[in-house]
Amino acid sequence: QVQLVESGGGLVQPGGSLRLSCAASGMLFSFVSMGWYRQAPGRQRELVARINSIGNTNYADSMKARFTISRDNAKNTVYLQMNSLKPEDTAVYYCNVWNTEYWGQGTQVTVSS
Repeated sequence: QVQLVESGGGLVQPGGSLRLSCAASGMLFSFVSMGWYRQAPGRQRELVARINSIGNTNYADSMKARFTISRDNAKNTVYLQMNSLKPEDTAVYYCNVWNTEYWGQGTQVTVSS
C-alpha cells in the first residue's frame, strides 16, 4: 500500500532553515505529482508547494521566495527546503500524493527563539 513518511521537522530559531523529507513507497513515484501542505493550530490545512512528475513547481505566494520543493525519483523522496523561517511558519507539515487521499503522518516544525 501507499506509504508516505515525513521527517526533518524540529525546533528552529527565526531566520533559520530546515529541510523536510518525505519518503514514498507503494506507488510509481516518478509518475505522480507531490505536494507539501501545512496546518497550524486552529487553522485549515493549506498548500505550501507542489511538484509534478517532470519537476515543474508551484508555490503559495507567501512562501515562494523562501521555500523550495524538489524531488529525487531515484530515492522516491520529495523535499521541502525552508529558509528564513518565521514564527508564523510553525505548523505540522504533511506531504501528499497530489489529488489523492494519501497523506503522511506529518512532521512538526516550530519556529521560536
